[in-house]
Formats: sequence, C-alpha cells, structure tokens
Amino acid sequence: MNPELLAIQKSSGAIFDDSQPSEKIAISFGNDATALTAATAGVALCDRSHWGLIQLSGGDRLRFLHNQSTNNIQMLKPGQSCDTVFVTSTARTIDLATVYVTEDKLLVLVSPNQRQKLMQLLDRYIFPADKVELEDLSDATAIFSLIGPKSPELLKQLGVKNLSFSEQTKHQIIDLNGHQLRIAEGSGLVTPGYTLIMPNDAAATVWQTLTNGGAVPLGENCWEQLRIEQGRPAPDYELTEDYNPLEAGLWHTLSFDKGCYIGQETIARLNTYKGVKQQLWGVQLTAPVEPGTAVMVGEDKVGIVTSYTNSNTGLFALAYIRTKAGGLGLKVQVGNVAGEVVDVPFLTRGYLA
Repeated sequence: MNPELLAIQKSSGAIFDDSQPSEKIAISFGNDATALTAATAGVALCDRSHWGLIQLSGGDRLRFLHNQSTNNIQMLKPGQSCDTVFVTSTARTIDLATVYVTEDKLLVLVSPNQRQKLMQLLDRYIFPADKVELEDLSDATAIFSLIGPKSPELLKQLGVKNLSFSEQTKHQIIDLNGHQLRIAEGSGLVTPGYTLIMPNDAAATVWQTLTNGGAVPLGENCWEQLRIEQGRPAPDYELTEDYNPLEAGLWHTLSFDKGCYIGQETIARLNTYKGVKQQLWGVQLTAPVEPGTAVMVGEDKVGIVTSYTNSNTGLFALAYIRTKAGGLGLKVQVGNVAGEVVDVPFLTRGYLA
C-alpha cells in the first residue's frame, strides 16, 4: 500500500487485518454503523486496492479473453465493460471478474488473492502465435469504490464535469484534483456507485479529496456484510470447485451463443437439459450460524451455508440449496436455527427465474 494512503487511513481510525500484514487491509474505521448508513443513503468510500488488476494487450487480446471466460468479450467496444467468470475445464467456478475495454488494452479486475492463480491460468493458454501480453498491474494500482446514491453529487461537488454513462460508455478517464484516473459505472455491489482505478502515487490525494468532500470510509468488514446481504459470490466461499456459474446465480455473466470457451460444453449442457441441481440463495435466520453448517428440511439435508453475517436487517447467510427442495419462501433448519430462504439482488437465475 502507498505509505501516504496508509498514514491517512490510520489517522482516520483504520484497524488493519493482522492476518495479512503485507496487504494492509482496513477491516474497519471504527465507524461501521455510520459507514453502512452512508452506503445506503449517502456515499461511502471503500479501498479495494488488495483486489487484483490484470492487463491484456496485443492484437489478439479480445479473442483470447473471450476464449478463457464465460461472457462475450469480443463484442465489447472501447469504453464498455462486463462481468465474466473464469471456470475450470469442467465449468467449476474460479473467480467473478470485471473486464474494462480501452482502445488498446483490457483491464481485468479480479478478487483478492486470485491474481496469481489467474495470471498462471491465462499464461498457460497463450500459444507462441498469439499476440497477447499479460501484465499484473496490482502493485502499481489503487482501486477505490464509491458506494451509495449520493456518489454522483459528491463528484459533481468536487468539480468532475461531463460524467455520463450509457450502454456505450461504462468507464472513462477523469481529472480529480489534478490526477488522471479511470472511473467506471458500478460499485462492485448492487448499490449504485463507481469504481475508481488510478496509479498508486495518486491514491493518497484522491482518498483525501473524496473523504474531505464527505465520503465516509468503509472497511472490509462492512464490504463483506454488504456482499453477503446482496448475494455477491466470492472465491473460497461460493466460488469453488464444488459449484458452477449457473448454480452460483451468475447467469448474467454467461453467453450461450459465443461459441467455444473453457467450460463451455458443460455449461451449455446444463442449460439445455435444465440440469442445475442446486442454487445459491439468501437465508434469513433467527440465530447465528457457521459457514459449513448443513441446511435441512425435516430429516433431509438440502444444502450448506457458505457465508454468514450479522446484518442491519438481522442474521443472514448465503447457502446452496438443492433445486428440488424448493426456493423462495422455503422454511429450513440450519443446525438448530430456523431460517427462511429469500432472494438476493446480485444473483440471476436464467430459466430458473
């Protein structure tokens, strides 16, 4: 992390994750309730610089990434973006990523602790004739999310002009307090906002400018609560080799007519023959539970909890539940705890909707 940014965050009350000293991830700023309110009704600022950023360049970059992930990358034009999933050859999930297309490069925002795995995966499929170059920009880049409905007002207040998004323009370069940075539509969550990508040496100034303007710092604990409440699946929890993207509710990241790509045959077969045997759901609970706890209906095990949070709306979990057992409104037991299956806004269900 940029030492200046670290100092600013410490002065704002940041508490860091001691289990990952090299990453310096602020798990809280001692203001969790205020930060969550800001994310819902105002504007919060989350440091996502511990996420990974991979750059692809070269004349074959679109075709190459198109063949390595689930969405239709080749149809994208400069200024556009999309979510896509990296999967194994048998369509088991690795990571949910966001691709930003520029005039001569692709920027791929990947989840924490996934960049090395994905760099190795992508490098493995580059053949000598391919005009593709990979570069890991993670250590040279800072990534922030502005989260909340008042994010546009904050940027306008700070002098950002001509900021507009459409189907053709999902991200653009802006000047903020003398620094050039890329701003993209979307906070990484369902909550409205923006993703900001900038050189590391701009991070401290940009963070200070945004917080001075009224953005409330939001730590990793709050991000995790929001991600679980909204149903965004994460590696090591919902995205593992036990599940595929259809089960994970990531239908919006899939193209069924793009042709061959890694895992395509399995995904096409599951869709054609309606073979999704389990689905990711939210579960409203009456008491705390642990990830890994079985979900039961009567004497039958119908699923498993993958993530849990004590949220503003109560106790909440994400769980994979067998399709035949039911879905929305299903009454379940999670260990000794009563629960009810609820929908979450991040997920999409294709023919299961």
